[in-house]
Amino acid sequence: MTNDVVGSVDLHMSASIATITLNRPGKLNALTPEMLEQALDLLGEVRHSSARAVVVRGAGERAFCVGADINRFADLTSVQMLDWTSRGHRVFDALAALPQPTIAVLHGPVFGGGLELALACDLRIAISDATFGLPEVGLGTVPGWGGTERLAELVGRSRTKEVILARRRLDASTALDWGVINQLVDRELLEDAVDELASRICSAGPVAVRIAKMLIDSAADGAPARILEQLGGAVTSATQDLTAGIAAFRSRTNPTFTGN
Repeated sequence: MTNDVVGSVDLHMSASIATITLNRPGKLNALTPEMLEQALDLLGEVRHSSARAVVVRGAGERAFCVGADINRFADLTSVQMLDWTSRGHRVFDALAALPQPTIAVLHGPVFGGGLELALACDLRIAISDATFGLPEVGLGTVPGWGGTERLAELVGRSRTKEVILARRRLDASTALDWGVINQLVDRELLEDAVDELASRICSAGPVAVRIAKMLIDSAADGAPARILEQLGGAVTSATQDLTAGIAAFRSRTNPTFTGN
C-alpha cells in the first residue's frame, strides 16, 4: 500500500526539539487508525526523551490536518466506532499530558480531528489563510476526540456551540481574537516564528518549565494553585538550574540550564 493509503507519523529529534509530523499529504493528512497507533508509540518515546519542546505539524503545503479519514469510519459498527473514538482520545490525551510544551504549526485547513489535535497542544501558531472548524454534525455525528471540551475551555460554551452546532468556520483572524491560536503570521514567516517560540521555551529552565505546565493544567482541572505553586517552588529551589539562573541574573549573563 502507498503511504497515502494508511499514512504515517514521523518523529525527528534535533537538539532539544522533537518534531512530530503527520505524513499523508495527498489526503490532507487525514488521520487513519494506523497513524493514531504510530502517534501513540512516538509520544511515549518523546515523553522519555531529552526534548525540551515538541513541534507538531502536517506534511505538505496544503493542510495541517482535515481530521479523521471519513472512509475509514463510515462503515463502522457502534462498537467499532467506540473503539475508534477511544483510540483517538488515548492519543490526544497522551499528547496533552506530555511534560514538554507542545506547539502546533497550522497551515491551510484545520478541521475536525485536526483541530482537536491542535487543541491538545499547549500553543498554536497559524498562517493568515488557515481555517478552523468542527463540522461533524454535518455528517450526522459529533466531535469525538475532545473538541467539545477543549474548545469550550478556550472560547467558552456559547462560541463552541456556534462552531459545532452551526458549523461555523473560523478564519485565522477570528481564531486569534477568540484565543484558539496564540500567534498569526504570514506564511513566509511561519518557520521563523516556530523556531523563536521553541527556542524561548528551550532556553528556560527545563524543570521549571515542566512544573509550570503541570501547575497550569492542574489549576485548570480544579486543583488549588495556592498549594501546588508552593510545592512547585519548593521543588525548583532544590535544582541546580535555579542556582545557575540566580547567578546569571546577578552577573547579567545568560544562564545555562542542564535540567538538574
